[in-house]
Amino acid sequence: MSVPMDAPESSQHADPEAAAAGGRGSANRSLRQIAWRRFRRDRLGMAGGVVVILLILVAVFAPLLTSWFGYPPNQFNQELIDPLTGGVLRDPADPSLGLDPWGGISADHLLGVEPVNGRDLFSRIVHGARTSLLVATVATLVCVVIGTVLGMVAGYFGGWVDTVISRAMDIFLAFPLLLFAIALVGVIPDGSFGLSGNGLRIGVLVFIIGFFNWPYIGRIVRGQTLTLREREFVEASRSLGAGSAHIVFREILPNLVTPILVYSTLLIPTNILFEAALSFLGVGINPPMATWGGMLDNALRFYTVAPHFVLIPGLAIFVTVLAFNLFGDGLRDAFDPRSSD
Repeated sequence: MSVPMDAPESSQHADPEAAAAGGRGSANRSLRQIAWRRFRRDRLGMAGGVVVILLILVAVFAPLLTSWFGYPPNQFNQELIDPLTGGVLRDPADPSLGLDPWGGISADHLLGVEPVNGRDLFSRIVHGARTSLLVATVATLVCVVIGTVLGMVAGYFGGWVDTVISRAMDIFLAFPLLLFAIALVGVIPDGSFGLSGNGLRIGVLVFIIGFFNWPYIGRIVRGQTLTLREREFVEASRSLGAGSAHIVFREILPNLVTPILVYSTLLIPTNILFEAALSFLGVGINPPMATWGGMLDNALRFYTVAPHFVLIPGLAIFVTVLAFNLFGDGLRDAFDPRSSD
């Protein structure tokens, strides 16, 4: 097929906005390719990413995993427990043999059972991952929404708006969040907001974490917006008569996706630790729902008899927090323009 003779002329008169958009799209693809190349070379970041993906899969398919390899997370196995001490018997058929230092690890119970009630530890760990990731992820989404909106507003408009929002960030960051959470969770009556039991507690935890931790995202977004509002493409949109809402949400926000994603990944492990701390203190999610912090609380008085009661949930928290931090650090370094390619 012959090429029309006027093709070069039509390309010269192409829409400049479309050309600019195409150029930005190509640049974004190129930046993503460079970032992916950097990230692949970061072995710690890649290892953290693999562990994070595995944890998400474990949380999503927790019921399937427990049906294959264990028992329901709330099933008691009292026949394995010494009624006097609450420890796990070495041989349930012969209680005179004493307690099992391995906590009942066997082919039936891959990680043993919990003291006092005999619940399967593997099932509790797997379902605890689901609880921790659910609370931390939803709370992080709340942080992102509030922090992104207020951070963009503060950075774009500046002046007294920026001053008010920045001072609010300082107040929230200085707030004793753990003490407030302990007090609030303890006084909210059951049935509030149409929720009861652990549904209410999860909702309260998500609200507390999300509402008081948004400045961590808000400060990042504000700083990036202060830089972006002076860029040429923002000035061009402003000169064409675009409104503030259009500029903030259509021009600036797409350029903030990468830093928001990176710092959200780093915020998730902080939220996991906060939820675990509240459950450990007895003011978080209540039994029988499985939580890693609650498992630590239950096992603490048995650590001298069978240390793995404390070691296994503690190791789960440690590995999860470390994996998210390594993954987030790897993403941050990969998208950092100052990093060497």
